[in-house]
Amino acid sequence: MLSHRVYYALKPYFPWRVRRNIRSIFAQKKRVRSQAIWPINESAALTPAGWPGWPDGRKFAVVLTHDVEGQSGLDKHARLAELEAQLGFRSSFNFVPEGEYKVTAEQRRALTENGFEVGIHDLHHDGKLFHSEKSFKKSALRINQYIKEWGAAGFRAGFMLRNLEWMHDLDIAYDASTFDTDPFEPQPDGAGTIFPFWKPARDHDSKNHASDQSVPAGRKGYVELPYTLPQDSTLFLILGETSPEIWINKLDWIARHGGMALVNVHPDYLQFPGDAPSARTFPSSHYARFLEHIRTNYGDSFWQPLPRQIAEYTAQLQTRPVVRKKKRICMVSHSVYLSDNRVRRYAESLAQRGDEVDVFCLDGKVERPREEVVEGVRIVRLRRRNGRNEKTTLDYLKPLLAFLALSSWNVTREHARRRYDCIHIHNIPDFLVFAAWYPKLTGTPVILDIHDIVPEFFASKFGQEPKGFMFGLLRRMEDFSAAFADHVIIANDLWKEKYAVRTHSQRKCSAFINNVDTRIFHRRPRQRKDDKLIMLFPGGLHWHQGVDLAIRAFKLIADRLPNAEFHIYGAGSAREALVKLTHELELDHRVLFFPGVVLDKIADIMADADLGVVPKRADTFGNEAYSTKIMEFMSVGVPVVISSTKVDRFYFNDDVARFFESGNVEALSVALLEVLQNASLRKKLVENATEYVAKNSWDTRKADYFEIVDRLCG
Repeated sequence: MLSHRVYYALKPYFPWRVRRNIRSIFAQKKRVRSQAIWPINESAALTPAGWPGWPDGRKFAVVLTHDVEGQSGLDKHARLAELEAQLGFRSSFNFVPEGEYKVTAEQRRALTENGFEVGIHDLHHDGKLFHSEKSFKKSALRINQYIKEWGAAGFRAGFMLRNLEWMHDLDIAYDASTFDTDPFEPQPDGAGTIFPFWKPARDHDSKNHASDQSVPAGRKGYVELPYTLPQDSTLFLILGETSPEIWINKLDWIARHGGMALVNVHPDYLQFPGDAPSARTFPSSHYARFLEHIRTNYGDSFWQPLPRQIAEYTAQLQTRPVVRKKKRICMVSHSVYLSDNRVRRYAESLAQRGDEVDVFCLDGKVERPREEVVEGVRIVRLRRRNGRNEKTTLDYLKPLLAFLALSSWNVTREHARRRYDCIHIHNIPDFLVFAAWYPKLTGTPVILDIHDIVPEFFASKFGQEPKGFMFGLLRRMEDFSAAFADHVIIANDLWKEKYAVRTHSQRKCSAFINNVDTRIFHRRPRQRKDDKLIMLFPGGLHWHQGVDLAIRAFKLIADRLPNAEFHIYGAGSAREALVKLTHELELDHRVLFFPGVVLDKIADIMADADLGVVPKRADTFGNEAYSTKIMEFMSVGVPVVISSTKVDRFYFNDDVARFFESGNVEALSVALLEVLQNASLRKKLVENATEYVAKNSWDTRKADYFEIVDRLCG
């Protein structure tokens, strides 16, 4: 079936008879599609921040506009104005300055003298106005001449094709080239609001206002008036509706929400009494019935300004409303979402600011629904996670390839149904970024998030040297993945420097450490009432994490601290060996293993511990792998003992954590004993760490992430 977007994109070039035949393709689905035009999510933040309401206490506004496309529209425009005047309404007529007809000064004057408005509709009405910024600037000079000559205040782009940034070159008070939402237009990404909003000029649209919903008065720009009712051509000619019920339903919905009902009716498409019916016209009685509904049901409770009047009202507000376009973001991660702090932090922050977020991920050991919504994020679980006990590279690779195929299919299908604005892919593996091949081909930007730098991780996981065939193959895949992505986020500054240089991607790399989300990890009352001393490690059980070192160190201090226990939460390839080591050291009742749990629960468990331990080995990978656990312990008010690795020395100092020499079991045992036995040291570490967390939490970096997403989507 021919896409309706393709139809509208090519519409300017189709003869009417061809368009009529194409139109019949939509007939079988017209009812479903017509139902989809007018509703908006009731829970959406429709009202811009600081919106003061309409003048004189009116409940909502009704704005009427008309695009005069051809000679037939020019011939009928006076009858349309007369119809509206008889029902007590006034509107704006937008004329094409250099189209197939010539509107005279007398015709324009007749409208304005009777309380109507005249606006500019495109330049030639050929769909070519926005082909390039250079050509637009040239056309803008001529458009501005007509704006001045006609005394016009507003502009309407042809075929709803637009670039709101370029329109700052026009000398206008308002533009009306967007919809609140309409999937039937060539640019279906609507403004997402039923209110007029301010569009600040580019040189005033600073980073500080990128996500704000208001701008102080005095800034340069114009008012955008989104169409909040579907166009007459869409409703009556394409979808074949035989009544204005959809208009009326949407109007009533807007009235309940106190918004702006703005509709565009083309005189070209109206069939007045006495006119011969045709396939490209609809009865003017549909429009008259709509206006009668407004007057009969709402009386004087609504405001009916001209477009220029509503623009003047919006522009003079003390704080001008700015609407950030809601984005549709897709994330893909070969992890269990509810246990992955980094992915959750991004996704929930985007959802919290109003974006739609889909996450394709794994299911954990505790089976959950395939699809569910958590904190506003739609989670789609594609397959169960394997046991994480991979012994060979093939064991490790097979589930990754399977997940790549599944995620690629699901991302492609969802993007084809409704376009994503941005795709955010999380490694491991790097090649998972190619799951976004189809969105990438359609122009959607792709972010690759490097949680772990793969060649070194692989070498560490399987005990190999960072060289040889497999390491070289992973390096090549790293290069290809970086080249495919539009932006790369890397988990710490040391890796960023290394990764950017060897993939030649310096210009598109950013470092985002695993800043703690303080909504989850924060100080809370202690729940445990016993007199035990609990040492805790939560995380992946792999060789580079050095958990075996911590078990051996605990053995050295166990007799001196008879009430101490070491609790280990997580899974991984080293778990079996760690359990065996615990048995050999006769610590089965003192070193306890638990399965990994979701973030919300592990935060409670961490807050009940007396000491956190992060005993990483300072090998090639562990030396530069930033550990989120450190900041999580700090956030919940628990002192932490950490290995003196290069990356941890880069971010932390002795005031916030107790360091020990990496790989030195005896040094680790001394550090553990010192912190567990010294209450004043624990208090000092917790106080300093709390201050550090406040300066380095996710709240301090969230705006930087939003800026990357908005810039890529812009």
